[in-house]
Amino acid sequence: MPKFKEYLPKILLVDIETAPILASVWSIWNVNVALNQIEKDWHLLSFAAKWLGSSEIIYHDQEKVRNIENDRGLCGKLHKLLDKADAVVAQNGKRFDRPKINARLIVNGFRPPSPYKLIDTKIMAKRDFAFTSNRQEHLLRIFGKKEKYLHKKFPGQLLWTECLKRNPAAWAEMKKYNIEDIRGLEAIYLKFRPWSSVHPNLAVSKEAEFPECPRCGDARVIRNGFSTTAVGKYQRYQCAGCGGYARGSKLVNTVEHRKALLRVI
Repeated sequence: MPKFKEYLPKILLVDIETAPILASVWSIWNVNVALNQIEKDWHLLSFAAKWLGSSEIIYHDQEKVRNIENDRGLCGKLHKLLDKADAVVAQNGKRFDRPKINARLIVNGFRPPSPYKLIDTKIMAKRDFAFTSNRQEHLLRIFGKKEKYLHKKFPGQLLWTECLKRNPAAWAEMKKYNIEDIRGLEAIYLKFRPWSSVHPNLAVSKEAEFPECPRCGDARVIRNGFSTTAVGKYQRYQCAGCGGYARGSKLVNTVEHRKALLRVI
């Protein structure tokens, strides 16, 4: 085996918080808000991020910014992180975090960050499991992890309202809430990773002459049986790191064997 130079994909865990859309409405039931009713549009309030494998949690917010609606500086910090990532993990990232981030980046004049694979833990939960709820706090509870911090000092919408009023206590609460979201996200992702059938292949970004785990990039993979398709037989591997299974790309059954196979009709 050639000398192994350690390589792990750069996986960034991200969670954003946004300001609400403020509008004038005539009712509280079944309300449709027209564009001319909007008084203030949404923008980024804060984000927390963490490189998988690092103990450092990165956090930035709009607390000290003169114009709280001008999130260009916050977007710049987030763009730099995304630009370095091979993959980004987010809860409900496909429907919320990534499109919201992209919207603020393009509005603020940024070019796209380097392409990255999105790993959405909510999609993982829906695709491979049947939990009572796919909400992060529920998942943490059933896994016996520390539950998501739910900003008890400023419950519900009040936290965002008070942050917009520049309440220092609310911003301290927002920071704690955002950071705890990242810790919870990491715990759920690591729990789901070896089970996931929708996890992107993170080993293809590096050329190697020996197998590496497609989920975590670990080279400690061991042969563990075979995997079969309708006409092919492949070597199966299990990662000693995350525990996930993968298969090789080279057929191990002979041409004669494949020619002799009958197919179900």
